[in-house]
Amino acid sequence: MSQAKVILMASVFAAATVQVHAADKRYPLASVKKIEVIEPSSGSAWEDKDFLDCTDVVLTEEDVRYALQHIRRVPRKSYFSEYTERTGCSGGASVTFKNGKFIVIGVEPTGRINIFEADANLEPTKAPESFYECAPCKDRKMDLLKDALDRADERRLRKAEAEGKIPPGEAERRLRALRAGH
Repeated sequence: MSQAKVILMASVFAAATVQVHAADKRYPLASVKKIEVIEPSSGSAWEDKDFLDCTDVVLTEEDVRYALQHIRRVPRKSYFSEYTERTGCSGGASVTFKNGKFIVIGVEPTGRINIFEADANLEPTKAPESFYECAPCKDRKMDLLKDALDRADERRLRKAEAEGKIPPGEAERRLRALRAGH
């Protein structure tokens, strides 16, 4: 294969890779005027406190900015798929753009994100809700949540020990092993 073909193929591959995590052009971060976190943390019926207690997950303005930089639109069917990873935790924010557009964004620590456009009173407009994934958001948030996940492991193991599902002292041994493995 000629050197020119190799360079061309590498360029095409690089361009395709960059597009995988390219932000949605409808919501450019450079055009953001204001971000207001309206619900820093909430849980749903999907919340599994043995895995992660939603009070351990707090959405910040920085999280919203990061999400707007890295979201990738996905079909509704994919967003609601039974195979989609969920924690049952999320946070919500309103974003005002310089052109006057408003959006409401819901962000989960797993990188699932939904956005709907709103009017000045934050009521949904006729624009359809959009669904996104953000793998870099998940990686970033889960790194930040390592301590929260450790606390969830501790709660789960202490509960199992109290219920007699594991022998006395086993929770502490497993916690030391888990922490040594990090």
